[in-house]
Amino acid sequence: MTSRDGAVEISGNLLGFDGEFYRVDTIYGELTVDGSGVLCEGPGCPDLTNFVAEVRFSGAPAVGRLLLPALMAAFGQKEGYDVTRVDGADGHRAIYRFEDRQTGALRGRFHFHLTNSDEGFADLLANEADIVMSLRELRPDEARLAEDAGIGDLTDRRRSRVLALDALVPLVTPDNPVRSITTTQLASVLAGEIDNWQDLGGPDAPIAVHLLAAETGLGQATEDRMLLGETRAFAPEARRHPSLTTLVHSVTRDPFALGIGSRTDKATLRELALTGECGFETTATRRAVKTEDYPLTAPVFLYSPARRFPRLVREFLAYTRSPAAQLVIRRAGYVDQLPEEIAIDAQGDRFANAVLRAGEDVSLEDLQQMVRVLTPLKRLTTTFRFEPGSARLDAQSRSNVTQLAQALERGLYDTRRLVFVGFSDGDGPAGPNRQIARKRAAAVREAVVAAAETANLSRLRIETQAFGEAMPMACDDSEWGRRANRRVEVWVR
Repeated sequence: MTSRDGAVEISGNLLGFDGEFYRVDTIYGELTVDGSGVLCEGPGCPDLTNFVAEVRFSGAPAVGRLLLPALMAAFGQKEGYDVTRVDGADGHRAIYRFEDRQTGALRGRFHFHLTNSDEGFADLLANEADIVMSLRELRPDEARLAEDAGIGDLTDRRRSRVLALDALVPLVTPDNPVRSITTTQLASVLAGEIDNWQDLGGPDAPIAVHLLAAETGLGQATEDRMLLGETRAFAPEARRHPSLTTLVHSVTRDPFALGIGSRTDKATLRELALTGECGFETTATRRAVKTEDYPLTAPVFLYSPARRFPRLVREFLAYTRSPAAQLVIRRAGYVDQLPEEIAIDAQGDRFANAVLRAGEDVSLEDLQQMVRVLTPLKRLTTTFRFEPGSARLDAQSRSNVTQLAQALERGLYDTRRLVFVGFSDGDGPAGPNRQIARKRAAAVREAVVAAAETANLSRLRIETQAFGEAMPMACDDSEWGRRANRRVEVWVR
């Protein structure tokens, strides 16, 4: 490449061109060069007049076969593209062509390699993919390998995005008399420590446990979420399945089976409610998944490196976070991330639970103060929770930072009052717990404000409050329960 005045020359292997910028592997490392300022010479140089945007997706088939194609079709309809699919010979590959509806000109090719989450990350590290589709969060060793390969920090919220929300659910046949299970019991069943339905209030019959295979993304998410903070392993006699379809089919045929499946694909099976002595019963409803009040959420991730994509790809990725895309996501069977407002009269169970389960250090005056502050407000489903044993936001919450920041930039909460409310678990004295909750609320507020770079914050009021352990969502005797209670809610008026 030579600058137009001939003063600068860059040689190397062309890694990519996005229609505006070249990526070149040089002796100085990977460089990004503005295409308007250089002339490209060599066999790898692109045709500037007939540029076609290309991007390679790799990973979870559930995302690549259903969710992303639905979003691409809706995006194409909105932006004036005809989107057609060309299947590969092996059944694991496909290309989606974006053609201008007016001229018929080819504008983009989106390549898909449908394998699993592990293979998607491997393809990214080998430079055989640009975006990973994953049903589980990035592993620490994968993050280190990506850093070493010069891909960047994939844990950064700009490199990872939550595309949609799903949830892991315990599934049984409709005629099973057991209706609910505690999180502690569920972990014991999966570990083989409870192996008879009689111990759960059912018939005297062995429990047949069905799980997804360990190499699948949801199978790995099951291990991450179900045995959270535990040293136990899954029972060796548990039957493993390569897909949700085979798991659901097997559980359907066995009245004494219990399977861990997905909210999006349970066919005729019935979901067991999760319950606990210190919290009320919860199922994987849309709102419970959005708020993470249901403890077994399973976000759908897209991971991408620190590089510039072609404009068509950037526009599509931006579209996936738009309100219009959230409706497409919901129609595809997943839970969208569009915030919902929950009025105080729809939260009677939560407030009754706060009164019944308040610890000895929580006074009637504390509860009355909480009710006085929150009664005029509505709760947003946007909620922030933290990784186990850490002050770092979990993956869904990091995505919520971006979603809420973009809403502030669009002015959706102008003239309104936004309150970040901190809650804690009951482990320790109430006073320090309330201080911790206040600091977390302030930290989340600052993270959202920092991300909302173009928002005019003078048009709304942003406040913080903290009530510590005054409104527990679950028991504090397990990591699941403590994690559910440590949260920052967002309330609006």
